[in-house]
Amino acid sequence: MKQVLLDLQSGSIQVEDVPVPTVTRGVVVRNAYSLISAGTESSLINLAGQSLVGKAKARPDDVKKVLQKIGTDGPLSAYQQAMGRLSRPEPLGYSCAGTVVTTGADGFEVGDRVACGGAGHAVHAEYVSVPKNLCVRIPDGVSFREAAFTTVGSIAMHGVRNAEVTVGENIAVIGLGLIGLLCTQILKAAGCRVIGIDIDREKLSLAADLGADVVSNYDGLSERMKAFSPFGADAVIITAATRSSAPIEAAGRLVRDKGRVVVVGNVGMNVPRDIFYEKEAEVVVSRSYGPGRYDRNYEERGIDYPIYVRWTERRNMEAFLELVRQKRIDLDRLITHTFPLDDAPEAYNLINTGKERFIGVLLQYSPNGAGASGTVTRLPEPETRRREVPAGARTLGCIGAGVHAQSALYPCLPGLPVNLAGLATATGLSAQTVAKKYGFSYCTTDYHKILDDPGIDAVMIATRNDLHAPMAIDALRAGKDVFVEKPLATDIDGLRGIARAWNESGQRLMVGFNRRYSPLARRMKEFFGNRATPMVLHYRVNAGQIPPEHWVHDDEQGGGMLISECCHFIDFMQYITGARPVQVYARAIEPTGTLRKYDNFQATLTFDDGSIGTVTYTTLGDRSYPKETVEVFCDNAVGRITDFRDLELRRDGKASRERRWLAQDKGFAEELLAFVKGEEPDFAGNVATTLATFRAWESIDTGVPRDIDLAQVGL
Repeated sequence: MKQVLLDLQSGSIQVEDVPVPTVTRGVVVRNAYSLISAGTESSLINLAGQSLVGKAKARPDDVKKVLQKIGTDGPLSAYQQAMGRLSRPEPLGYSCAGTVVTTGADGFEVGDRVACGGAGHAVHAEYVSVPKNLCVRIPDGVSFREAAFTTVGSIAMHGVRNAEVTVGENIAVIGLGLIGLLCTQILKAAGCRVIGIDIDREKLSLAADLGADVVSNYDGLSERMKAFSPFGADAVIITAATRSSAPIEAAGRLVRDKGRVVVVGNVGMNVPRDIFYEKEAEVVVSRSYGPGRYDRNYEERGIDYPIYVRWTERRNMEAFLELVRQKRIDLDRLITHTFPLDDAPEAYNLINTGKERFIGVLLQYSPNGAGASGTVTRLPEPETRRREVPAGARTLGCIGAGVHAQSALYPCLPGLPVNLAGLATATGLSAQTVAKKYGFSYCTTDYHKILDDPGIDAVMIATRNDLHAPMAIDALRAGKDVFVEKPLATDIDGLRGIARAWNESGQRLMVGFNRRYSPLARRMKEFFGNRATPMVLHYRVNAGQIPPEHWVHDDEQGGGMLISECCHFIDFMQYITGARPVQVYARAIEPTGTLRKYDNFQATLTFDDGSIGTVTYTTLGDRSYPKETVEVFCDNAVGRITDFRDLELRRDGKASRERRWLAQDKGFAEELLAFVKGEEPDFAGNVATTLATFRAWESIDTGVPRDIDLAQVGL
């Protein structure tokens, strides 16, 4: 299929062939029309078109993160990660309408006409995969081209609801672009009187035609406002888009005592205190489409709110379409341009240059689709992507292309002696982008295509945590050797399933415990190679807080930091000691505020050779301090590794030190090379590490030590 993409480095718009998405918890829709959001999308395009310095000035928070990365990972690693992010195209669009072709959600059937919303879901593409709470049926009498406005309409609807208007009130709308004109019509449908304000005479004229009682530019506005409503506007809705704070200042002068100002557009927010203080006016910033926005349970999992949360984003979408059906909203007057999908670059050029007046700009899709409609896209092999691969080299298929895979794993692929066959990801965009970048033969949105490919003998799984176990089991049963990112599993049932599949298949399975492959780790192990006593180890992780909404905290998808991250440090201890963990005792601070229960803990492990090790994991430290420090004490000697950039070894009063200035080396390339060359992994050790994290969780809950016994999972 074809999809519109933004090159984040150059700011150029491209229409590319990518695989059709697969259904998850919603529907796959064949688009008929999608609406370009001139404000939101143009701001992103303008940012992409700036220089690196310009991008940095516009995103100071991102610059701060890069500087923190330089401190822990080194300048080279930080630069590579930042440029890697810019090299990934960005999907555009968030409002579309079409026909359901595949359904995985209750309430929808193949053939249903639907309107869809949501950035990353309702994109400019021939086919889109949309969760059920971001998808609504189109009423009879409403066309696809009208329904394509639904998401933007729900934004306007939510802004009006935040104004808490009642019948007969006098409302001012500042900014008569697309959303302002929609707000005007919604307010009229609600029985309000409206004064529309803009500097553009044509927009003022159109607003008057669409029902505004009074229209005005800023010249003579005060007099017109007094004539319209002597005591001022009951509410002011700002739908303008400007860095200036002039709209909020004007709103303060227009609103009545104890009135309400609702900010929908992206405007300057230098609120004049004196004006708002004297009137005791309220300022509300309207957040997108309505309740449910930014809630993963609602948007991705389809868990609806009770009806007393009356106007969720989906219900706003439905209400907007109903007003269109009743002819209370006229969209034909707002559609100024319609472009075929292939002409999307021309549409964006029109918007960015302003060479013609525009309001609503639609992309139209061929009823039969212009691109391929399959879940597999074959990629050409340009000369620049060809590389020498030894005869008899293994053929690798990969599943998943998230942030970790693209920053740590896939950059290692060009240096591996493997043939790269297929790459599968959940979205066609990431599949096509990453596959083309690293030289895969094809990409797909159906990971079973990788497992069913007889030419592939090894599979790399780098998806979200909850998919590791089921995909690894499927791959083993398909007769493939498996490299799976950590954690191996997020629950005991998944771990048992993997152990059973490994026993039955006879295939190799390696877990992405990369730190044991770091050159500094190997030197530390060699340093303690002839030890005569058990070891005492301390692995301290100054992780910094991960946002509460991040998927890794999700009980279903991530398993929390203890399951997701602590496995690395337990495996490292296994590697250094050469021993198995047999017991764990863990304690965690109680959750408070934004702190989660399993994010700040200490876990002390006993190993079968008498060694003991403690993992201290905290999100409470300063990010400028080193992230990972591991210390080992044994035989009157000490070893320390800091952030896998600095190794210090001491014995008999003599010290040696090795530092890596440009970049840390956590062993990613070395572990992948070991996998593709056929090194026999320590499967039992991988299982023991994973089981230890589960038992640490139990220890925190029960307050007592827990034994680690591989017989519990069938080994």
